[in-house]
Amino acid sequence: MSQPPFPGDLHAVRQALQAGHLQAPDILAQAALAAQSEACRHVFMPDSPANPAETVKDTPSGNAGLALAGIPVSVKDLFDVAGQVTAAGSKVLAQAAPAQADCPAVARLKAAGAALVGRTNMVEFAFSGVGINPHYGTPVNPADPATARIPGGSSSGAAVSVATGAALVGLGSDTGGSIRIPAALCGIVGFKSTARLVPTTGALPLSTSLDTICALTRSVRDAVTVHEVLAARQVGLTGKPLSGHRLAVAGTLMQDALSRTVAQAFERSLQVLREAGAKIVEIPLGEITELAAINATGGLSAAESYAWHRKLIAEHQAGYDPRVALRILRGASMSAADYIDLLAARKDWITRMEARLDGFDAVLSPTVPLVAPPIAGLLSDDTEFFRVNGLLLRNTSVVNMLDGCAISLPCHTPGQLPVGLMLWHSALHDDAVLDLALQVEAALAQSLQQ
Repeated sequence: MSQPPFPGDLHAVRQALQAGHLQAPDILAQAALAAQSEACRHVFMPDSPANPAETVKDTPSGNAGLALAGIPVSVKDLFDVAGQVTAAGSKVLAQAAPAQADCPAVARLKAAGAALVGRTNMVEFAFSGVGINPHYGTPVNPADPATARIPGGSSSGAAVSVATGAALVGLGSDTGGSIRIPAALCGIVGFKSTARLVPTTGALPLSTSLDTICALTRSVRDAVTVHEVLAARQVGLTGKPLSGHRLAVAGTLMQDALSRTVAQAFERSLQVLREAGAKIVEIPLGEITELAAINATGGLSAAESYAWHRKLIAEHQAGYDPRVALRILRGASMSAADYIDLLAARKDWITRMEARLDGFDAVLSPTVPLVAPPIAGLLSDDTEFFRVNGLLLRNTSVVNMLDGCAISLPCHTPGQLPVGLMLWHSALHDDAVLDLALQVEAALAQSLQQ
């Protein structure tokens, strides 16, 4: 992976700014250069180039003490920004009227001093974990300069913007894994909070039951800070050491068909945590296998996306990505009874899963079972595309159905393609997951220095 134009995470940059070692215009200019580099080709929407002159004037004056003061932040093309078109990576909305106001998530970032550096490309209407967009091109994963690999989706441009240094924070969304998948494949951090903690108003919906507004960052401490801004609340951190944690490993499905690189990285991570004193217990979690039957009629994303798109797709289906249209149209065949049954089945499943996870601080699993495959093999082969898409969403979507929270952090060793370790739990365990993730991140980093 090419080195970002400035060192460290947003905390390191903020410290340098406060000490006078860096100036905000310089940081933004460096971010803009990264955004305009070949590594960021297809990362930003065509009408949204990073422009430090514009971002400087967008930031509040006298903001040196704000959490994100002077920090370049990218915004997924899913969110309303006043005066900008929210196209959601599509052509059919490209000529829509500009938003009249910032959505709450963007407003909170701006109020915290963030400098918005541009709208990032994404999977059309956020409906895929692969990251391919046939309308605006596909951002290339910067982890492998020799091979053009997928970035993961749907927050593809957001992830690449952070990985390349075009932004220090990428605002995105997660409905089935759209933050954690690109975080894992690009080697950065992605935190999916409990959905209800951040308002979804002003974000074009995929599934109103599952959509979560969250962000990609370079470190867990950055994830804590950005979540505090987006959720307008303070995270409670105890600093409990790993020796005080009881962790579960999902033995069912989540470790199936792992690539060799992922399997090795995951086993190494478990060993590091055991050596640090964490108690790790493998549990079956057979409830995970029930999800296929629960979602057999199409799932929440199909039903709820079709409800939003039905008029638009009836008139403009030819302008949709065919793969996205196919998934949306699955919702057309679902009856009201099917949908009500699905909601009831999910509620019952969540209750049983929460009981199974009681007594554990978090569950550990690979974020995704494979490293990023080359883009070329997925562009025209629908069978391979949907196979890979299913694998990418397999582990992460469990947490969305659980209405839970999760974080993906890098766990690979130098020279390997990125691998993500996912820490997760049920709803409103966000603080415990973030607290644990800080300890896990430190332990993994220390193990690489030995």
